[in-house]
Amino acid sequence: MEEPEVFELYEVHYSDLLLLCSTISSSSSLEEAERLKLISRGVMEALGPEGPGLLSITGVPEASTLQRHLLPLARRLALLNPDDRKRILKEHNLGSDVPLKDPDRSVSAFAMQLGYAQGLESVLSKPSQTVDSVSNSEQDHLEVEKIKEIQDKQFRNLSDAFRKLGFFMMDLGLRIAQICDRAIGGQELEQSLLESCAAKGRLIHYHSTLDNIILKEAGRSKTTAKRQANGARDDKNFVRYRQGLSEGPNLDINGNGVGSNGFHSNLWQQWHYDYGIFTVLTAPVFLAPTFPQATEPKDLFSVTSDEEYPSPSGHTYLQIFNPNKNNVCMVKASSESFIIQVGESADIISKGKLRSTLHSVSRPSQFGGLSRETFVVFLQPAWNKTFSISDYPTKHRLSCDKCLRVSNGETNLAEQDRSKLTEEIQKIIPPLSSRLKDGITFAEFSRETTRRYYGGSGLQSNR
Repeated sequence: MEEPEVFELYEVHYSDLLLLCSTISSSSSLEEAERLKLISRGVMEALGPEGPGLLSITGVPEASTLQRHLLPLARRLALLNPDDRKRILKEHNLGSDVPLKDPDRSVSAFAMQLGYAQGLESVLSKPSQTVDSVSNSEQDHLEVEKIKEIQDKQFRNLSDAFRKLGFFMMDLGLRIAQICDRAIGGQELEQSLLESCAAKGRLIHYHSTLDNIILKEAGRSKTTAKRQANGARDDKNFVRYRQGLSEGPNLDINGNGVGSNGFHSNLWQQWHYDYGIFTVLTAPVFLAPTFPQATEPKDLFSVTSDEEYPSPSGHTYLQIFNPNKNNVCMVKASSESFIIQVGESADIISKGKLRSTLHSVSRPSQFGGLSRETFVVFLQPAWNKTFSISDYPTKHRLSCDKCLRVSNGETNLAEQDRSKLTEEIQKIIPPLSSRLKDGITFAEFSRETTRRYYGGSGLQSNR
């Protein structure tokens, strides 16, 4: 089985990012000016047509504290009973754009609009606070009102942490836009972001298989006083989680096959392009549930806490398609770093000088007990932003449609595997030429893109 290639992102330290966005004074040494020039070139190479369309930013102040605080809340929100979750989301002005009532969902996402006009300083000046964790086993012995009080305490800083981390990430995106504008010429990327007035933040929990078992059991026991498991099959699943076992070398914990090319047929998130300007992501955190020693298979709800777990393969499980090599790469980034990813709008606005990133999120094989937590901010232009493609290179536009090249003629086994993979991806991705017309607004482009991917009206959630 061919192992997937791991791609380590180009890193920019936050202190250098600040220097790149400032006016270099005449007192700066030639050596320092040359160093910054090389970093700027590295940024454009990473985000340009010959690069992966991604880079990472390290050393952001307070980032590690905020990420450790916020990201574990994604799983806790996802596994709350619907009534409590609805109440907490309302209190913190959060919504969702996924069907949270579906126990088979692979992702739970909690979203909020983040307005530039709110001002960064008013949010970033608030002191960081911690959240006290409370175990499920303790909650089982408390009265309903006490449980509610504990839940309120657990999530008391949810919206503040959401906004604070979100505004940090919006600032990173704006600074990267400034650097790209300086290299390209003009200020269209930065101005397009500012004119949008808002970005969307999304706290995302990628479910482990155990999470889905818990959700199903919660649904079955909704009308009963006690939570019960559903016979031997659930016992078996639970024991497999406790012991960390799988059914065979070529099966993941869900029983899904792993292809000979090393890429799982089971994805947390399907292949797609983001259609905004930049997507800013935290490096993910992986969580593994812990149980009391005396836990029996019949008690699936005795998870005492979530422990952070290192990535099983040392990468993020974000995977990108590399059109230059016609293969898939797993993205590796430093823990507690931020990933900047190019969207299709940046590709269009920059006239092809930035490259949008075709990507998906894979599940780790044989580690179905792990969940994945991340926080994402989508930076996009104003809805009335008009795209002109008269000066967008036709060759580049067509190459975007044909980036999934399928090999012909005699090929070896690895090339045949890649060809099969690219054929499958090509069926999913709507061609850019079918969605992009001269004079189209971003609202029309986003609606048509969403419709082509998912069907329906193409309208997005307002929250």
